[in-house]
Amino acid sequence: MQISLADAVVPVVDPGAADGVFSLLWLIIALPLAGSVVLLLGGALARGAMDRWGHWLGTATVAGSFGLSVAAFVALLGRDDADRQVAQSLYTWFEVGRLEVGMDLLYDPLTALFLLLITGVGTLIHVYSIGYMEHDPRRRRFFGYLNLFVAAMLVLVMSANFLGVFLGWEGVGLASYLLIGFWQHKPSAAAAAKKAFVINRVGDIGLSLAIALMFATFATTDFASISFQVAEGEWSQGTLNAIGLLLLLGACGKSAQVPLQAWLLDAMEGPTPVSALIHAATMVTAGVYLVVRANFIFENAPVAQTVTVIVATVTLLWGAVLGCAKDDIKKALAGSTMSQIGYMMLAAGLGVAGYAFAIFHLLTHGFFKANMFLGAGSVMHGMNDDVDMRHYGGLRKLMPVTFLTFAMGYLAIIGFPLFSGFWSKDKIIETALSENLLVGLCALLGAGVTGFYMTRLMLMTFFGEKRWAPDVHPHESPKVMTVPLIVLAALSVLGGVLLLGDWIVDFLAPVTGVAEHHELAVPPIVISVVVTLVVALGVAAAWYLVGRKEVPRTAPAQVSWATRAARADLYGDQINDALVIRPGARLTRDLTVIDRVGVDGTVEGGAAALGGLSTVARRLQNGFVRSYALSVVGGVLLVVLALLAVNLA
Repeated sequence: MQISLADAVVPVVDPGAADGVFSLLWLIIALPLAGSVVLLLGGALARGAMDRWGHWLGTATVAGSFGLSVAAFVALLGRDDADRQVAQSLYTWFEVGRLEVGMDLLYDPLTALFLLLITGVGTLIHVYSIGYMEHDPRRRRFFGYLNLFVAAMLVLVMSANFLGVFLGWEGVGLASYLLIGFWQHKPSAAAAAKKAFVINRVGDIGLSLAIALMFATFATTDFASISFQVAEGEWSQGTLNAIGLLLLLGACGKSAQVPLQAWLLDAMEGPTPVSALIHAATMVTAGVYLVVRANFIFENAPVAQTVTVIVATVTLLWGAVLGCAKDDIKKALAGSTMSQIGYMMLAAGLGVAGYAFAIFHLLTHGFFKANMFLGAGSVMHGMNDDVDMRHYGGLRKLMPVTFLTFAMGYLAIIGFPLFSGFWSKDKIIETALSENLLVGLCALLGAGVTGFYMTRLMLMTFFGEKRWAPDVHPHESPKVMTVPLIVLAALSVLGGVLLLGDWIVDFLAPVTGVAEHHELAVPPIVISVVVTLVVALGVAAAWYLVGRKEVPRTAPAQVSWATRAARADLYGDQINDALVIRPGARLTRDLTVIDRVGVDGTVEGGAAALGGLSTVARRLQNGFVRSYALSVVGGVLLVVLALLAVNLA
């Protein structure tokens, strides 16, 4: 499908155009950043007092950013479509040679939706964390890290250039490392944080190389300038494909896409609010944001687009398979997250036809997955922090609010008619079927598997006979935790309104362009019916295999090879060890030997030889005149003897 790139790029805007509420865009970032500084550094001066109210400060700063985001969104709606891009230039970040980078902010429809998601869901998670972390002695530090993460994520989505994105990108990487390993007294948490940090660095190398190649090609890193140069110039498709593939590598790291997916399930070692904020609603969607924001690159990089579709298709099935075999409730949801991000990346890889639906599913997923992660935390709160679903059962009666709100998220993610996921995921499957039949069928299969693993989770947690230990007393969570669940449950139900009248498609058009209309072989309603039937088969299979049987408290050791593979994360760690870690370690050892024997041996051997020669020469210079005279006489004698020998010959 071909479109005019002029319809798909971010237009140049006047840096001084930010007026009214838009002049306060910087404050959206500054509030949580200031909160983080106060909570992390101010605690050293007034630790006792700040420990008592620091969590309220952390929550208030994010709530303030949400209020400003809503005000800016309302103001943006009051503008014409052609006038919905606002820039704010704060200061020159740095200037080196031809490269001048400003700390510039861009506010457009894509940014607006991300700000509402990050600050809105972020505020609810902060409120929830007040109760969840109530008895943690380091609660103030936890809220400081949460504020730091939110500020970095806001920098990522508000920057007007790729270097600003990279600044936020690294910021969320640091914050996620701190939050995943927050309970560092647990070796598993420390190891998970390190694993996430290292794997994400691989993706970060891709993003940094992409930015360097952009500067070498376009002499700038600004979105607007690059997009117009691409639209108006003749550029090597090989270069654009290289940039697109490097951007995709960065996206795979942050969004846990194959082959950089192995860190996500381990990251569940962090506190549950971290899983909800970082690994469901925001950071793991940064890769999707990057691809959609760089649409002007991908639209002219067909190889990169094709690879994006392949990676996304593999990931959505990979994550779904993992979710089928996990007994840890958070890891089952993490596998689900990997799969759902795969759907978003698939839509983004399909180009202009799918960009808006990728963002639509990103938003609805942020609602229902944050809801379910927080619901899982509520279950853990009532079950003495036990995460094994085999130890649950029958909790719906003892935890009615948690059950009902979790059920809303469950119905949304499986795509039950009229719930938010029904609208967003069906549009992705519909688009995929219209663009590529095989990819569309894989997406359809993923929907069926989603119905299976999510129903399995519901049955093992809330239905059946109780399986918890005698010393465990399940109970409902306090209101400070259940109220955010209720709000997120409502959003899980009502999120589909964004599609009414194709609102989200039209709203994002100034950023993502407008796709040509494709006539499907069958009406969309038929596709929705088929998807619903496939999901129903997955639900029925879960009831047949799990719901009608007694769930053993201990996972059976004798299982099929497929179950063993899924329990082992489809051997993702082993694949990484075989293809990357062991070869990398071997290469490092070999390079060390070459450096020690070859390089150091040459340099140090030459120095030693020169030192030996100098020692010999030094012995000839003993300081005695008679020795020097004898040397002169000896030399003269040798010359005379040589001359005589020549003449006699």
